[in-house]
Amino acid sequence: MDTVIVTGGASGIGAAIARLATEQGLRAVVWDLSPGGMIVDVRSREAVEAALAEVGPARYLVNNAGPASSSALPFADGVAGTVGTVELVTSAWLATDPPDGAAVVNVASVAGNLVGTDSAWYCAGKAAIAGYTRHLATRIAPRVRVNAVAPGFVDTPRMAGFGDTPLGRSLLDRNPMGRAGRPEDVAAAVLFLLSPAAAYVNGVLLPVDGGWTVSQ
Repeated sequence: MDTVIVTGGASGIGAAIARLATEQGLRAVVWDLSPGGMIVDVRSREAVEAALAEVGPARYLVNNAGPASSSALPFADGVAGTVGTVELVTSAWLATDPPDGAAVVNVASVAGNLVGTDSAWYCAGKAAIAGYTRHLATRIAPRVRVNAVAPGFVDTPRMAGFGDTPLGRSLLDRNPMGRAGRPEDVAAAVLFLLSPAAAYVNGVLLPVDGGWTVSQ
């Protein structure tokens, strides 16, 4: 049974990815700072390397962990927590020599890539994830494919109540699908990009936003 590591997998999008991976016959290993999986601080190389040794060979990696956009972080700390952790986890995982046919999916955002929103560090960090994805895709394929998803407004615990705010209602009114995204919508895109069905898909940033950004 192939293993997929899902960082930030205790709730929201990460939890949906882990559930769908399990349903599709993968062994899903959840890393998070909250209960619900292995307690792993992805800001610590020592913690990440110890967790990788405990997990054993993992064919797939999903980098989903990161601070909430509403967090009051200094710019440098926010960017480091957003994209720096993705680089740390990915480089440590690559050092374990994952098997051929391995794949990585990084969770970016429409923020910073397709639209400009608050906060500055969140936009910069999510755009950097897309850039790092393209860098890897041109360096480690065909042994490992690397892609990213860019969710729009997704109804997760972090976004609780946002849909009832004036800005949230405005976003929903302008979405062709007429609703917020669900964690399962993003999970389905992630599992597709990991799967052999996407064997010739490498280096893409896939928006999962109901068409909101193309309707602006």
